[in-house]
Amino acid sequence: MYQHQDWRGQPISLPLGKVVCIGQNYQDHIAEMQSKTAPEALFFIKPATALVPLAPAFRIPAGRGEVHNELELAVLIAKPLKNASFAEVNEAIWGYGLALDLTLREVQAKLKQLGRPWEIAKGFDGACPMSPLIPKAQVQHPQQLDFSLQVNSELRQQGNSANMIRGITQLISEMSQHFTLLPGDLVLTGTPAGVGPLQAGDTLTLTLADLLKIASRVEV
Repeated sequence: MYQHQDWRGQPISLPLGKVVCIGQNYQDHIAEMQSKTAPEALFFIKPATALVPLAPAFRIPAGRGEVHNELELAVLIAKPLKNASFAEVNEAIWGYGLALDLTLREVQAKLKQLGRPWEIAKGFDGACPMSPLIPKAQVQHPQQLDFSLQVNSELRQQGNSANMIRGITQLISEMSQHFTLLPGDLVLTGTPAGVGPLQAGDTLTLTLADLLKIASRVEV
């Protein structure tokens, strides 16, 4: 059962909420996926049932094709946001962590070909393994954070939040024009290049600057 926790493993007194995500927020990932883009942001939602603890292990679905990693900087919201200004967004942020936006890539591709929504490829149970969170007071420059993912000791993804197309404050402000964000909601800020399939038995190491280093493994 998932509950928001801080970097010490202590529960955070915020409810379990939805996960609101932005796609196509790093140019290198857009290039690797050969994606079509538009001026408008690509937002989508994972339900609360997608959230699971990242460590010590998480499960991936069996028999549904490749499950891809998408490492993202995550932001925990502590106050309601609706049509929010940048100042209101900054005031509402509790802190930061790392999430895996797990994606059933073959399922997603088939749904795209049919012109159908692809929530089942992104919002299945366990589709958002989530790290502990660092309070914003301990994060001096959230828009300059290195983060990375190693799979079986090999570097697979590496990014820096400075390379976002839409910065953290801007994207959350834009999100709040469409979806009211509530205390306990998480915002995923996009993935850099390096997505790829995960297999049962894989060992993972995830780092967020000098703030977090997490070991995990993949199970089925």
